[in-house]
Amino acid sequence: NCRGDEAALEAEVNGNWTPQEKALHEARLKAKAKRRVRKSSSRSESLSESLSGELADGDSYSSKGKVPVPNDRKSRTGKGRGLPKKGGAGGKGVWGAAGMVYEVEEPDAKDPNYDEVGDTVYATVVPEVDERELEKTVNPIVREYFEHGDTKEVQMLLKELNLGHHKYEFSSLAVSLSLEGKASHRELTSRLLRDLVGKVLSDSDMARAFDKILKELPDLMLDTPEAPQMLGQFIARAIADHALPMAFLDRYKGKVDCDHARAALDRAAVLLSMKREMVRLDNVWGVGGGLRPVKHLVKEMNFLLKEYLVSGEVKEAERCLRDLEVPHFHHELVYEAVVMVLESKGDTAVKMCKLLQAFWKIGLITVDQMNRGFQRVYDELPEINLDVPHAHSIMESFTDLCYQESVITKQLRDSCPSRGRKRFVSEGDGGLIKN
Repeated sequence: NCRGDEAALEAEVNGNWTPQEKALHEARLKAKAKRRVRKSSSRSESLSESLSGELADGDSYSSKGKVPVPNDRKSRTGKGRGLPKKGGAGGKGVWGAAGMVYEVEEPDAKDPNYDEVGDTVYATVVPEVDERELEKTVNPIVREYFEHGDTKEVQMLLKELNLGHHKYEFSSLAVSLSLEGKASHRELTSRLLRDLVGKVLSDSDMARAFDKILKELPDLMLDTPEAPQMLGQFIARAIADHALPMAFLDRYKGKVDCDHARAALDRAAVLLSMKREMVRLDNVWGVGGGLRPVKHLVKEMNFLLKEYLVSGEVKEAERCLRDLEVPHFHHELVYEAVVMVLESKGDTAVKMCKLLQAFWKIGLITVDQMNRGFQRVYDELPEINLDVPHAHSIMESFTDLCYQESVITKQLRDSCPSRGRKRFVSEGDGGLIKN
């Protein structure tokens, strides 16, 4: 019956339908046949997946129910055209596969960075330091230099900065800061100026810097009254170190109206006119702090103590000791003072005890430095006794005096060595033996 109906339907179609209706009907039949084929294939795939799932004993499935296959290059999302993936070697904005060689591309004239010559040079541009920020930038560099004293590090920092036409002001700021500091800072500044010339600064930059300082001298004197004399020493030292040209002083002859600037220039001229045997400009500031040789420090402390014994001025001795800038070496002053007491006579012991007591009260000499100085004398007392026969007895009386004046501790006094020989009855001491 079905075949007869189909034949009748076909005859009806062939006899009564138009060509357009006939073509549309055939297309529908083909689409229906394709759907049947797809359904049958999906049923077979599901059956095979269920069987493989049982054999895999719990393998993980994808979102579509398919078993992942190693090295499968087809998409598992169920989307797309079923083509293999590119493996990250293609697409927009990627570099491509490893080992891929690209051809040389011709420069695009429409590119904003296009250079007609073709010799494009790329360099890091450091912006110029603003004049208002110059002092904030330079001051930390100079203050840190006062701590480490390494001129090469300062050169490296200045080369990294773009000071522009304000480059000469670094020297003027460094000199101004050193005028407010110690003698050792001024010595370090003179060395820095010497090392910067020819590497970071020129002779003309250095001359401009000192010209500026001479103009600012009245303002500098508000904080440092000795600024004219110090600036004169700076100028003389810079000329001696070839940091300033020799004609620097000649430019100001008869052209200076400021009295303070004239005093600074006169001071520089006097120092440069002296003979080398009379003054050495290398030590115009006196080498301060740890830069001094030990022998020179010992000599200075001996001179300090001898001057104090003559004048008796504690304040002057205190100023001289502070100017040496060696607080770690104050035990040498204690040692030299005690040795001077052992080798001299008269009221030397009382004066030295007064000096040590004054230094102790103001904290100039610490407990550690005091103990170390006395202990050094204790250790060398046998050798000192060869030149000073009564060294032991003098030492005992001096330590007792210092203890009474609260200069040393009881423990330090008790550790004072005494003469090792015992005294016997025959020496006429009433039959007693000294313990």
